[in-house]
Amino acid sequence: MEIIVNGKPINISAETVYDLLIKLEIDPSEVVVVRNLEVVPKKTQQFEGLRHGDRIEIIHFVGGG
Repeated sequence: MEIIVNGKPINISAETVYDLLIKLEIDPSEVVVVRNLEVVPKKTQQFEGLRHGDRIEIIHFVGGG
């Protein structure tokens, strides 16, 4: 299926938001995921299904001082 991740179209076989993060080698505990302009809570990422055309933003936090 094709989805948009951080503004770029990708083809990936991921059924859930959690699956997507794992396939992209991203630690789910270190990011916030927004799907179609709605934040996906960490506790539901394993159950939130993806559909063709979804727009996903993966936001990484950067610490500094």
